[in-house]
Amino acid sequence: MKRIYLIISSIIALTACNSHDSKQPQGIKHVVVIGIDGLSCEGLRKANTPTMDDMMAHGAYNFAVRCVLPTVSKPNWNAMLCGAGPDITGCASNGWNRDKYDIEPVAKTDNKSFPNIFYIFRQQRPEAELGSVYQWGDFGSMLDKAIMNMNETDSTALLTAQRSAQYIIDKKPDFLFIQLDDVDHFGHSDGHMTEPYLESITVADTYVKMLLDAINKAEIASSTLVMIVSDHGGINKGHGGNTIEELTTPIIYYGPGIKKGYEIKQQIYRYDVAADVAFVLGLKAPQVWTGRPVKAAFKGFNEPENLWNK
Repeated sequence: MKRIYLIISSIIALTACNSHDSKQPQGIKHVVVIGIDGLSCEGLRKANTPTMDDMMAHGAYNFAVRCVLPTVSKPNWNAMLCGAGPDITGCASNGWNRDKYDIEPVAKTDNKSFPNIFYIFRQQRPEAELGSVYQWGDFGSMLDKAIMNMNETDSTALLTAQRSAQYIIDKKPDFLFIQLDDVDHFGHSDGHMTEPYLESITVADTYVKMLLDAINKAEIASSTLVMIVSDHGGINKGHGGNTIEELTTPIIYYGPGIKKGYEIKQQIYRYDVAADVAFVLGLKAPQVWTGRPVKAAFKGFNEPENLWNK
């Protein structure tokens, strides 16, 4: 009898171990995504960024996140929100809006858009505190104000960060998506990897610190995942092409349950951001999404067994 009990116990333990990847990380109740428009991989590597450097030292990161095409802002921000690329969502240019599809989306909600992370959040958790604060005004065209608690735009990155910080302190949002635009501006005006461009990344780093300080002041740091994302890189004074400088951006995961100083090995795509949010907060992702959560960023989760070695 004792031998049978040990065998059964071993089977249960092995099953639990093998099924771990189907579970969500524990202890995360809030997600704050900080989007820095035009932040390139080389820009983050070379600029003076003590806050984001510390986040990487105490979190997980990757320097090869692939954009969707074209490498312009709206298709890529939209992919992050929607868990899918332009061929699926219909957003294939900066000229997209709900009544002017570039491509007919494969699915629509009652607001005429492809179901994004805010929509499924509101569906599954009606009482959730959901917000977005953005510097680029056209970011708001991808959001439905009717389902948002906070949906505001500000004219400068500083005001955007300040409003976001106060919102965090006052409301402790379940999910907040922030978009800062200055880095992209200096990429266009002065050129990517120029001194003004790198200095703008350093300034953005101070805004990231402001937001982390707000999370600490709100006393939710122990239950908040912070993600640093970007929509595209750039080359010379532009983007929209297919060079590796335009196609790749960094990503940082920071907070409870995140591996420390870990460089993620698996390939990450722009549309995986929405899948990450759904995964950590226990939301059910729609079948029409193609994004996959980057589970390897979290303690207790391994890289995929089928990694393709370069």
